[in-house]
Amino acid sequence: MDGWYVDDRCINCDAARQLAPDLIGEVDGRSQILRPPNDEAETRRLHAAAFACPTRSIHPASGPPNQALDPFPMALDNGVLMCGHNSRHTAGANSYLLLRPSGTVMMIDTPRWSRELAERYAASGPVTDVLLTHRDHAAHGRRYADYFGAHLWIHEGDLDAAPDADHVIRGVEPLEISEGVTAHPLPGHTRGSVLYLADDRYCFSGDSFYWSRTTGDLEVADSVTWYSIEELATSLARTAGRLRFEWILPGHGDRQRLAADEMSRRLRALAERTRLLRPRPIDFTAVYW
Repeated sequence: MDGWYVDDRCINCDAARQLAPDLIGEVDGRSQILRPPNDEAETRRLHAAAFACPTRSIHPASGPPNQALDPFPMALDNGVLMCGHNSRHTAGANSYLLLRPSGTVMMIDTPRWSRELAERYAASGPVTDVLLTHRDHAAHGRRYADYFGAHLWIHEGDLDAAPDADHVIRGVEPLEISEGVTAHPLPGHTRGSVLYLADDRYCFSGDSFYWSRTTGDLEVADSVTWYSIEELATSLARTAGRLRFEWILPGHGDRQRLAADEMSRRLRALAERTRLLRPRPIDFTAVYW
Protein backbone atom coordinates (compact mmCIF):
# COMPACT_ATOMS: atom_id res chain seq x y z
CA MET A 1 0.00 0.00 0.00
CA ASP A 2 1.50 3.30 -1.17
CA GLY A 3 5.06 2.10 -0.96
CA TRP A 4 4.88 -0.62 1.74
CA TYR A 5 3.75 -4.23 1.46
CA VAL A 6 3.90 -7.62 3.24
CA ASP A 7 5.13 -10.55 1.15
CA ASP A 8 3.72 -14.08 1.22
CA ARG A 9 6.40 -15.46 3.58
CA CYS A 10 4.52 -14.00 6.57
CA ILE A 11 3.99 -16.61 9.33
CA ASN A 12 1.45 -14.51 11.29
CA CYS A 13 3.65 -14.34 14.41
CA ASP A 14 2.28 -10.90 15.43
CA ALA A 15 5.74 -9.38 16.09
CA ALA A 16 5.34 -6.61 13.51
CA ARG A 17 1.77 -5.80 14.55
CA GLN A 18 2.92 -5.25 18.13
CA LEU A 19 5.29 -2.53 16.99
CA ALA A 20 2.94 -0.77 14.56
CA PRO A 21 -0.61 -1.86 15.46
CA ASP A 22 -2.22 1.13 13.79
CA LEU A 23 -0.30 0.54 10.54
CA ILE A 24 -0.24 -3.27 10.27
CA GLY A 25 -3.19 -5.55 10.93
CA GLU A 26 -4.14 -9.20 10.60
CA VAL A 27 -6.17 -10.02 7.48
CA ASP A 28 -6.99 -13.62 6.50
CA GLY A 29 -4.33 -15.12 8.76
CA ARG A 30 -1.39 -12.90 7.88
CA SER A 31 -0.16 -9.35 8.37
CA GLN A 32 -1.21 -6.64 5.97
CA ILE A 33 -0.35 -2.96 5.67
CA LEU A 34 -3.47 -1.02 6.69
CA ARG A 35 -2.38 2.43 5.56
CA PRO A 36 0.77 4.31 4.62
CA PRO A 37 2.76 6.18 7.28
CA ASN A 38 1.76 9.81 7.75
CA ASP A 39 4.96 11.16 9.26
CA GLU A 40 8.51 10.34 10.30
CA ALA A 41 7.42 8.72 13.57
CA GLU A 42 5.13 6.29 11.73
CA THR A 43 7.84 5.56 9.17
CA ARG A 44 10.14 4.65 12.06
CA ARG A 45 7.51 2.34 13.53
CA LEU A 46 7.17 0.54 10.20
CA HIS A 47 10.94 0.15 10.04
CA ALA A 48 10.96 -1.28 13.58
CA ALA A 49 8.33 -3.79 12.44
CA ALA A 50 10.38 -4.64 9.36
CA PHE A 51 13.55 -5.28 11.38
CA ALA A 52 11.68 -7.38 13.95
CA CYS A 53 9.87 -9.54 11.37
CA PRO A 54 11.41 -13.04 11.38
CA THR A 55 10.73 -13.63 7.68
CA ARG A 56 11.74 -10.13 6.56
CA SER A 57 8.31 -9.87 4.94
CA ILE A 58 7.69 -6.14 5.43
CA HIS A 59 9.16 -3.90 2.75
CA PRO A 60 9.01 -0.44 1.31
CA ALA A 61 8.43 -0.75 -2.44
CA SER A 62 11.54 1.36 -3.06
CA GLY A 63 13.86 -1.43 -1.89
CA PRO A 64 15.22 -2.82 1.39
CA PRO A 65 14.34 -1.06 4.67
CA ASN A 66 16.67 1.77 5.61
CA GLN A 67 19.39 0.26 7.82
CA ALA A 68 19.84 3.64 9.51
CA LEU A 69 16.30 3.25 10.89
CA ASP A 70 16.95 -0.13 12.57
CA PRO A 71 16.16 0.75 16.22
CA PHE A 72 17.34 -2.47 17.86
CA PRO A 73 18.17 -3.09 20.59
CA MET A 74 15.33 -0.75 21.49
CA ALA A 75 14.73 0.58 25.00
CA LEU A 76 11.35 -0.33 26.50
CA ASP A 77 12.23 1.01 29.95
CA ASN A 78 15.40 2.09 31.71
CA GLY A 79 16.21 -1.52 32.59
CA VAL A 80 15.07 -3.48 29.52
CA LEU A 81 15.88 -3.46 25.81
CA MET A 82 14.03 -5.37 23.12
CA CYS A 83 16.41 -7.29 20.84
CA GLY A 84 14.29 -7.24 17.67
CA HIS A 85 15.50 -9.31 14.70
CA ASN A 86 13.21 -12.17 15.70
CA SER A 87 14.12 -15.64 14.48
CA ARG A 88 12.10 -18.09 12.39
CA HIS A 89 13.65 -20.81 14.55
CA THR A 90 11.76 -19.49 17.57
CA ALA A 91 8.51 -18.94 15.60
CA GLY A 92 9.22 -15.22 15.66
CA ALA A 93 9.41 -14.85 19.45
CA ASN A 94 10.55 -11.64 21.08
CA SER A 95 13.74 -11.56 23.13
CA TYR A 96 15.12 -9.04 25.59
CA LEU A 97 18.21 -7.62 27.26
CA LEU A 98 17.92 -7.07 31.01
CA LEU A 99 20.32 -4.40 32.28
CA ARG A 100 21.66 -4.99 35.78
CA PRO A 101 22.81 -2.38 38.34
CA SER A 102 26.35 -3.81 38.12
CA GLY A 103 26.56 -2.79 34.45
CA THR A 104 26.18 -6.38 33.25
CA VAL A 105 23.39 -7.70 31.04
CA MET A 106 21.23 -10.81 30.81
CA MET A 107 19.65 -11.98 27.52
CA ILE A 108 16.20 -13.55 27.84
CA ASP A 109 15.48 -15.89 24.92
CA THR A 110 17.25 -15.27 21.65
CA PRO A 111 16.95 -13.25 18.45
CA ARG A 112 18.22 -14.55 15.13
CA TRP A 113 21.92 -15.33 15.22
CA SER A 114 24.52 -13.20 13.52
CA ARG A 115 27.91 -11.99 14.71
CA GLU A 116 27.01 -8.42 13.80
CA LEU A 117 23.91 -8.58 16.00
CA ALA A 118 25.86 -10.21 18.83
CA GLU A 119 28.37 -7.36 18.71
CA ARG A 120 25.52 -4.86 18.80
CA TYR A 121 23.92 -6.50 21.85
CA ALA A 122 27.28 -6.81 23.63
CA ALA A 123 27.69 -3.04 23.34
CA SER A 124 24.95 -2.77 26.00
CA GLY A 125 27.34 -4.30 28.55
CA PRO A 126 29.00 -7.62 29.39
CA VAL A 127 26.36 -10.34 28.93
CA THR A 128 26.70 -12.82 31.80
CA ASP A 129 23.70 -15.10 31.25
CA VAL A 130 21.34 -16.28 28.50
CA LEU A 131 18.04 -17.30 30.12
CA LEU A 132 15.79 -19.59 28.10
CA THR A 133 12.12 -19.59 29.02
CA HIS A 134 11.40 -22.93 27.30
CA ARG A 135 12.27 -25.28 24.46
CA ASP A 136 10.55 -23.33 21.67
CA HIS A 137 12.93 -20.41 22.21
CA ALA A 138 16.16 -22.35 22.69
CA ALA A 139 17.50 -21.85 19.14
CA HIS A 140 20.73 -19.83 19.03
CA GLY A 141 21.09 -19.95 22.83
CA ARG A 142 24.40 -21.80 22.80
CA ARG A 143 25.83 -19.61 20.04
CA TYR A 144 25.00 -16.41 21.86
CA ALA A 145 26.21 -17.76 25.20
CA ASP A 146 29.51 -18.86 23.67
CA TYR A 147 30.00 -15.56 21.88
CA PHE A 148 29.38 -13.59 25.09
CA GLY A 149 31.21 -16.04 27.36
CA ALA A 150 27.90 -16.29 29.24
CA HIS A 151 26.07 -19.04 31.15
CA LEU A 152 23.13 -20.72 29.40
CA TRP A 153 20.09 -21.60 31.55
CA ILE A 154 17.11 -23.91 30.92
CA HIS A 155 14.71 -26.03 32.99
CA GLU A 156 15.22 -29.77 33.24
CA GLY A 157 11.81 -30.39 31.67
CA ASP A 158 13.07 -28.94 28.37
CA LEU A 159 16.72 -29.92 28.73
CA ASP A 160 16.74 -31.97 25.53
CA ALA A 161 16.32 -28.68 23.64
CA ALA A 162 19.58 -27.36 25.14
CA PRO A 163 21.44 -30.40 26.51
CA ASP A 164 24.68 -28.43 26.80
CA ALA A 165 23.17 -25.77 29.09
CA ASP A 166 25.51 -24.57 31.83
CA HIS A 167 22.81 -24.33 34.51
CA VAL A 168 19.70 -26.52 34.82
CA ILE A 169 16.71 -25.32 36.83
CA ARG A 170 14.99 -28.21 38.60
CA GLY A 171 11.62 -28.76 40.22
CA VAL A 172 8.90 -26.15 40.60
CA GLU A 173 10.18 -23.95 43.42
CA PRO A 174 11.57 -20.45 42.72
CA LEU A 175 15.32 -20.20 42.27
CA GLU A 176 17.30 -16.99 42.73
CA ILE A 177 19.81 -17.03 39.90
CA SER A 178 21.31 -13.59 40.53
CA GLU A 179 20.69 -10.73 42.90
CA GLY A 180 17.21 -9.45 42.06
CA VAL A 181 16.50 -12.11 39.41
CA THR A 182 14.44 -15.22 40.20
CA ALA A 183 13.42 -18.15 37.99
CA HIS A 184 9.88 -19.42 38.57
CA PRO A 185 9.22 -22.81 36.93
CA LEU A 186 5.80 -22.73 35.27
CA PRO A 187 5.10 -26.07 33.55
CA GLY A 188 2.16 -25.93 31.20
CA HIS A 189 2.98 -24.42 27.81
CA THR A 190 5.85 -26.91 27.83
CA ARG A 191 7.01 -29.26 30.56
CA GLY A 192 10.01 -27.02 31.25
CA SER A 193 8.53 -23.54 30.90
CA VAL A 194 10.02 -20.90 33.20
CA LEU A 195 9.34 -17.23 33.78
CA TYR A 196 12.01 -14.88 35.05
CA LEU A 197 11.16 -12.13 37.52
CA ALA A 198 13.55 -9.19 37.90
CA ASP A 199 13.50 -6.55 40.63
CA ASP A 200 9.75 -7.00 41.28
CA ARG A 201 9.37 -4.96 38.10
CA TYR A 202 9.89 -7.10 35.00
CA CYS A 203 8.21 -10.44 34.26
CA PHE A 204 9.64 -12.35 31.29
CA SER A 205 6.86 -14.88 30.85
CA GLY A 206 7.98 -16.79 27.76
CA ASP A 207 4.81 -18.25 26.24
CA SER A 208 3.05 -18.94 29.54
CA PHE A 209 0.91 -15.79 29.42
CA TYR A 210 0.90 -12.45 27.63
CA TRP A 211 -0.96 -9.17 27.19
CA SER A 212 -3.74 -9.40 24.62
CA ARG A 213 -4.64 -6.38 22.49
CA THR A 214 -7.93 -8.13 21.70
CA THR A 215 -9.14 -8.46 25.30
CA GLY A 216 -7.05 -5.74 26.95
CA ASP A 217 -5.96 -8.19 29.65
CA LEU A 218 -3.51 -10.94 30.58
CA GLU A 219 -4.27 -14.16 28.70
CA VAL A 220 -2.95 -17.69 28.15
CA ALA A 221 -2.69 -19.09 24.63
CA ASP A 222 -4.54 -22.30 25.46
CA SER A 223 -4.85 -23.30 21.79
CA VAL A 224 -1.05 -23.60 21.56
CA THR A 225 -0.33 -25.06 24.99
CA TRP A 226 1.83 -28.01 23.99
CA TYR A 227 2.14 -29.84 27.31
CA SER A 228 -0.94 -29.37 29.50
CA ILE A 229 -3.44 -26.58 30.13
CA GLU A 230 -4.30 -28.24 33.46
CA GLU A 231 -0.63 -28.09 34.48
CA LEU A 232 -0.51 -24.44 33.45
CA ALA A 233 -3.56 -23.75 35.63
CA THR A 234 -1.84 -25.48 38.56
CA SER A 235 1.35 -23.49 37.93
CA LEU A 236 -0.50 -20.18 37.85
CA ALA A 237 -2.44 -21.02 41.02
CA ARG A 238 0.83 -21.85 42.78
CA THR A 239 2.73 -18.86 41.48
CA ALA A 240 0.29 -15.94 41.09
CA GLY A 241 0.50 -14.89 44.73
CA ARG A 242 4.32 -14.92 44.66
CA LEU A 243 4.76 -12.63 41.69
CA ARG A 244 4.88 -8.86 41.83
CA PHE A 245 5.77 -6.91 38.71
CA GLU A 246 4.85 -3.92 36.56
CA TRP A 247 5.93 -5.11 33.10
CA ILE A 248 4.70 -8.23 31.32
CA LEU A 249 7.32 -9.10 28.68
CA PRO A 250 6.33 -12.30 26.83
CA GLY A 251 7.88 -14.19 23.95
CA HIS A 252 4.66 -14.16 21.93
CA GLY A 253 1.90 -11.66 22.51
CA ASP A 254 2.05 -8.02 23.47
CA ARG A 255 3.89 -6.21 26.23
CA GLN A 256 2.24 -3.97 28.83
CA ARG A 257 3.07 -1.93 31.89
CA LEU A 258 0.60 -1.42 34.75
CA ALA A 259 0.84 -0.60 38.43
CA ALA A 260 2.07 -3.65 40.35
CA ASP A 261 -1.15 -3.96 42.38
CA GLU A 262 -3.25 -3.92 39.21
CA MET A 263 -1.00 -6.46 37.51
CA SER A 264 -1.26 -8.73 40.57
CA ARG A 265 -5.05 -8.51 40.50
CA ARG A 266 -5.15 -9.39 36.82
CA LEU A 267 -2.75 -12.30 37.30
CA ARG A 268 -4.90 -13.81 40.04
CA ALA A 269 -7.96 -13.42 37.81
CA LEU A 270 -6.07 -15.12 34.98
CA ALA A 271 -5.26 -18.04 37.25
CA GLU A 272 -8.98 -18.41 38.03
CA ARG A 273 -9.97 -18.28 34.35
CA THR A 274 -7.29 -20.77 33.36
CA ARG A 275 -8.57 -23.23 35.98
CA LEU A 276 -11.78 -23.50 33.96
CA LEU A 277 -10.09 -24.32 30.66
CA ARG A 278 -9.92 -27.83 29.23
CA PRO A 279 -7.51 -29.36 26.69
CA ARG A 280 -8.19 -28.83 23.02
CA PRO A 281 -6.29 -29.56 19.80
CA ILE A 282 -3.42 -27.28 18.85
CA ASP A 283 -4.80 -24.52 16.62
CA PHE A 284 -2.69 -21.47 15.81
CA THR A 285 -5.64 -19.77 14.12
CA ALA A 286 -7.49 -19.70 17.45
CA VAL A 287 -5.01 -17.21 18.99
CA TYR A 288 -6.46 -13.70 19.04
CA TRP A 289 -3.51 -11.52 19.96
